[in-house]
Amino acid sequence: MAFMAALEADLRALSAEARRRHPAVKDAAERAILKLRSLSGPSEIAQNEDILRMFLMACSVKSVKLSVIGLSCLQKLISHGAVASSALKEILATLKEHAEMTDEIVQLKTLQTMLILFQSHLHPESEESMSQALGICLHLLESSRSSDSVRNTAAATFRQAVALVFDNVIHAESLPSGKASSSRPSSRISSVADNVTRSFGHTLSVASNSEEPLIRENLSDVGKLGLRLLEDLTALAAGGSAMWLRVHSLHRTFALDILEFVLSTYVAIFRTLLSYQQVLRHQICSLLMTSLRTNVELEGEAGEPSFRRLVLRLVSHVIRLYSSSLVTESEVFLNMLVKVTRLDLPLWHQILVLEILRGFCVEARTLQLLFQTFDMNPANTNVVENMVKALALVVATIQASDSSEETLAAVAGMFSSKAKGIEWSMDNDASNSAVLVASEAHTITLALEGLLGIVFTIATLTDEALDAGELESPKCESNGMACSGRLALLCMAMVNSTWLTILDSLSLILTRSQGEAIILEILKGYQAFTQACGVLLAIEPLNSFLASLCKFTINNRNEAEKKSILLSPGSKKTETIDPRDSIVLTPKNALRTLFNVAHRLHNVLGPSWVLEVSASVSRLSRDTSGQYSDFHILSSLNSQLFESSALMNIAAVKSLLSALHQLSSQHISGNSQLSGQQIGCISFSVERMTSILVNNLHRVEPIWDQIAAHHLELANCSNPQLRHMALDSLDQSICSVVGSEKFQGISAAPHQFQEDQLIKERETVSFEYAVLSPLVILYSSNKNIDVQMGALKILLHVLERHGEKLSYSWPSILHMLRAVTDASEKDLISLGFQSIRVIMNEGLSTIPVQCLEECILVTGAYGTQKTDINISLTAVGLLWTATDFVVKGLISKPVEHANHTNEDTQSASTMKEANIKQIPSRQTVDYSKLFFSVFSVLQKLGSDDRPEASTSSSDEWHGKELGTRAGKAVHMLIHHSRNTAQKQWDETIVLVLGGIARWVLLLDFVKNGVLNGSKEVALAAINCLQTFVGSNCPKGNLESSHVQSVLDIYELVLQTSPNFKNDSTDKVKQEVLRGLGDLYVQAQSLFNDDMYLRLMAVLHLMIKSTMNPTDYDSELGSIPTVQRGILEIIPMLRPTNTLSSMWTPLLLELLCYLNGHEDPLEKNSKQLQGQSSDAIANGAKRAVVERSHLNGSGTRPDCLLDCGWGILFVEKLVPIIVNLFLEAPRNERFNAAPELIQGLGRCMNTRRDNPKCTLWRISAEGFNRVVTDEVKQESANSKSDVNSYGLSRARFWKEVADVYETFLVGSCGRVLASDVPSADSVTADETLEMSVLTVFGYGVLKLQKDAPVEVLQRLVNCLDRCASRTGSLPLQTVGLLPLHCSSCTAKASSQATVSQTSNVSVSILMMRCEVILGQFLADENDLGEHPLPSVRIEETICVLQELARLIIDIDTANALNIPPYLKKALGENKSYQRAHLLSLLPTFSELVVSREARVRELVQVLLRLISSELRLQRLT
Repeated sequence: MAFMAALEADLRALSAEARRRHPAVKDAAERAILKLRSLSGPSEIAQNEDILRMFLMACSVKSVKLSVIGLSCLQKLISHGAVASSALKEILATLKEHAEMTDEIVQLKTLQTMLILFQSHLHPESEESMSQALGICLHLLESSRSSDSVRNTAAATFRQAVALVFDNVIHAESLPSGKASSSRPSSRISSVADNVTRSFGHTLSVASNSEEPLIRENLSDVGKLGLRLLEDLTALAAGGSAMWLRVHSLHRTFALDILEFVLSTYVAIFRTLLSYQQVLRHQICSLLMTSLRTNVELEGEAGEPSFRRLVLRLVSHVIRLYSSSLVTESEVFLNMLVKVTRLDLPLWHQILVLEILRGFCVEARTLQLLFQTFDMNPANTNVVENMVKALALVVATIQASDSSEETLAAVAGMFSSKAKGIEWSMDNDASNSAVLVASEAHTITLALEGLLGIVFTIATLTDEALDAGELESPKCESNGMACSGRLALLCMAMVNSTWLTILDSLSLILTRSQGEAIILEILKGYQAFTQACGVLLAIEPLNSFLASLCKFTINNRNEAEKKSILLSPGSKKTETIDPRDSIVLTPKNALRTLFNVAHRLHNVLGPSWVLEVSASVSRLSRDTSGQYSDFHILSSLNSQLFESSALMNIAAVKSLLSALHQLSSQHISGNSQLSGQQIGCISFSVERMTSILVNNLHRVEPIWDQIAAHHLELANCSNPQLRHMALDSLDQSICSVVGSEKFQGISAAPHQFQEDQLIKERETVSFEYAVLSPLVILYSSNKNIDVQMGALKILLHVLERHGEKLSYSWPSILHMLRAVTDASEKDLISLGFQSIRVIMNEGLSTIPVQCLEECILVTGAYGTQKTDINISLTAVGLLWTATDFVVKGLISKPVEHANHTNEDTQSASTMKEANIKQIPSRQTVDYSKLFFSVFSVLQKLGSDDRPEASTSSSDEWHGKELGTRAGKAVHMLIHHSRNTAQKQWDETIVLVLGGIARWVLLLDFVKNGVLNGSKEVALAAINCLQTFVGSNCPKGNLESSHVQSVLDIYELVLQTSPNFKNDSTDKVKQEVLRGLGDLYVQAQSLFNDDMYLRLMAVLHLMIKSTMNPTDYDSELGSIPTVQRGILEIIPMLRPTNTLSSMWTPLLLELLCYLNGHEDPLEKNSKQLQGQSSDAIANGAKRAVVERSHLNGSGTRPDCLLDCGWGILFVEKLVPIIVNLFLEAPRNERFNAAPELIQGLGRCMNTRRDNPKCTLWRISAEGFNRVVTDEVKQESANSKSDVNSYGLSRARFWKEVADVYETFLVGSCGRVLASDVPSADSVTADETLEMSVLTVFGYGVLKLQKDAPVEVLQRLVNCLDRCASRTGSLPLQTVGLLPLHCSSCTAKASSQATVSQTSNVSVSILMMRCEVILGQFLADENDLGEHPLPSVRIEETICVLQELARLIIDIDTANALNIPPYLKKALGENKSYQRAHLLSLLPTFSELVVSREARVRELVQVLLRLISSELRLQRLT
């Protein structure tokens, strides 16, 4: 036993040392050695006192060497429990004697022994022994003969002894064992907000257990002992003597330090035990009050800063931890601390006090407890309020300081250092003036941080009340919830008592400071306090803080002041200053703060929105130059603020609009000349109003009147710029409202109002009037021509875009348009007539019944006006359009008559039952009346004194008399071209031919524009064609022939594009690409197989035209614009369900760009002949013919990757092709699967020549996806040709095997680049290789069901060849192999369990395992004592583990290369699951002598498995 041997060695050392001078000790030591040999352990030694007495005898000699040996042996005995408890008194006496010795080593050994004694089972329990033990430590601490190391050790020993004493008190009194945190001062290199958050989290657990425990009066013996110790420590700290410890004097600083440790650590003792609480109240608090006094001159140790610091820290602990039980004492302490800040004391004294006050402020729970205990109790003093005022007075001293600028600079430097995580410090050689300035700055910094701590504490407590449900979130719709909870009321009281003082101090520093860090910290405080006030609905503090912040934002300082960042006096000269710190962005940071506040409190700001908006406009309009990098960010935040108005409640939105209106109105004056800044402010208001409107279209009714009123106000201004601004904004606003989903009108059924919806839609009716009434007001009340024209333009835009949604506003619209005919300005009449033309051409079917006749009359009014004869003639043409509308109605009227009759009956009964009044009866169109109205207007125009108008209106008509009525002839009026059946047919043919001629004319014009026009003309021609397609496709007006014509145009453009030698080529191709995509997306229903193949031919021509190996964009690492457009539209061309047979041509077409085929569509057509309809084959052939004509006779490169459109294009094309392939139906994609695997393999091969490019990585990932999906495929769809499917699958597997062979073991292996790749790059490549190998092993070989046997053989051989690489290289280069090579064996072993693969793989696996294990043995023998490479060892271990894990079936066992009789025996015994191990038994026998322990262990496991397989057991 080591302990016994050590004791015997010590006894021999004693014997040798005492041999000459102390023979008695020598003899005793020899006897003790003999005695020790008869004892078995520490327990027997404890029962036999001879061993202990031997060591005590050695110590009693007082020889230094003997004492050292004796004390060391005592320590061993005590620590091993080999001393009886009864020996404590003798041991203490011995230690006391040694404490009197002057040798330092002996003194240190004595203290060491004392500490072991305290921590052992011998620890003193009686008052006598404890006082004697502690007295020994204090004697060495206070002895003048003790060295510094002895004093320090004694102090540490005494401190630990005190801790053990009070730990025993905790245990004996059954108190909670959890200790309070040491409450160290918060970090000075982190922000105040972080300190508050951290302290809140630390004190949360303490607060949860802060219930006052029951007070106990009785104490145990251990408790009494701790009480005696506490009383003596208090007496020593007061400068007296300790009767129990028998110590007459002790450094008061040390005693205070021990008291602080006890008070801050063992809180439960003072809160639970009455005796301890009385000592704390009557003795410790009395001591602290006496020490805190400043009205007497303190002498000696009591006047030292270290003593004052400890006193203040003790006071802070009492207040922080015991204020709930020591209310009066805590109140006195706090008042004394506050009073100290106002006295003329040394700066170091003030700094110490301010550090304590700052600590209270940044601890949220402490401040909450103080405010709740004192300020909210009328019987106590408002200590928190007084604390805030005291801190504010310290901050205000900056105004009276002679060196205020230097002090401010020093404060800013301190905050800047803290922001960078650097502790601020003074230079050693700093001057006295610099030290004075730095000290003043330190006091101000502490006071400012205290105020910010209170701010963040209020914010934190408010958030807690919000989480607890005592307050309502300001983002809720209803924010009228009053403060009712306990915590909410506390937060409100704290705000009310402190906000004014805090605001004065923060605003003072905000306006005068020059540092960015301090400004940011104060702005955080502004934001936190403002948001807390908003949540608490404290309106006055909220508005005051916002006003101060806005004032700071608007009032900018001089640039010279902004850029002057002064070094703090006395700061380190070697500290480097970040050049970015020289740009002070405080106004913009303030603006950012305003935005944050607005986002959080948008529902409670109310009138404060005026301040918010004013500050935003002032700052953004002043800094629009973008000088600062964050201007655009601020502008974006500003825009987001108004865009988020959709989340505000409606009252907040109205307040925001009122603020914008007020801001704009402030800058509107009667003078037409306005400054640029005024115009900018008004423009800001108008734009933001429009933004609010657009984002609140779902509830636009309550806010429309405000927006419309301001637009009318601006439109009536004398400044033309403002009028133009108002009209543009009003145009956008009205069109947005009318076009929104909210604005539906009731025009779902044309020609009639819906009586059953009128009551429900009265609000909609009035709102429709309100939306369009500004136009009527502007035109009728404003005499400015530009305003009237603007109103008419807005109306025209509304009618063109959303005329079908209008219902109830038609009377006012028509009245306004009729009033235009009386104008004398030709421009007004022209604009008004454009609206009429829109109505007559497109809107007659949506106008309510009551307005049709008025519309015809208004059109007639434009025909009779005298200002513009062309408008009159066009109005006549519009009347003929109305005639066609009337005639169609007359023809369809008899068909609908029966249905209308039934509906009228039901409607009448419903109205009668409901007794609804003031709702117009349901009406149908009286086409006869309309017909005669049109005729009356034409008749009136026929009498026009202008021959052009009269001729146009009368020559088109002639009459046929039908009979008489009331003595008057009745005529039937008919058009001269339709008075016979033949003429009607002729007219129909003329109309059809006219339409065809117009279409042909449009195509010819577009062709001419593209071929012969400039860049602008060509683009305009293509845009015209696209606009025609886009406008007619949704209406169903486009036919297949039109689509084919468009394709012809695009094809012609691409044919002639190589002739362009200017910059317009790419732009034209981009437009053609966009047109192709839009054409297919919008006209998918018109495409058949033939047209889809034509579309692919055009796309191919487009891709071919972009081939340019010397493209500068590719050289710079980017894709040309046209090629980017190609990549964007390819996913849009995915075939629809009706074109599912086109998936294969599409995929094969795209794959040809990877595989380098010469004629994609020609190959496609051959494959499609046997499985598609004649139309598809013919279409493919036609596309091939056209392709050959387009391509000409030029030669093509064999590989498009090298000389086509660049590797960047192919990188983007590969994932698109893979995604399309995976989206395609399974029965349509099997033909493309081999081509896709081949193409991906070609791309993966690029790794050899360009390992840094991403093409091979993207292709490898796509290859994994495709193979994984294809392997899971069950069988061919019944619709597919089974033979064709089988051939495709066989080729698919062949291509898969080719790719794996090339990528894993072929020429495409890992390349050793000239430069060393980064670690991240190597890791990524290895991860990708492992994913390929994983899919190979666990996805392909394990899950395949239809792979041919020869392909399986190739795949397994591939895996084996990959695994063989580690054995084919010199030992020194094994580590350079890829990671996947060493994993191939594990993958191969997993295949031996797959029934379809095992027969092929098991023999190869066994041979490979034998080679690997043999190579391991050979390398180990060659290297001798040198270690093997880790790769070789790991590979061998992996092989052995996989062999142990492998279990095979009977068929696989029969494929093994083992003797037939052994196979038969294993089969009969059904012991074939581990048969593969038998084939490797000779190799295992050689491995048992390997030097690698792990290898030997695994070989043992395998041999046991072989024994179990052979049913062999031990003989004994």
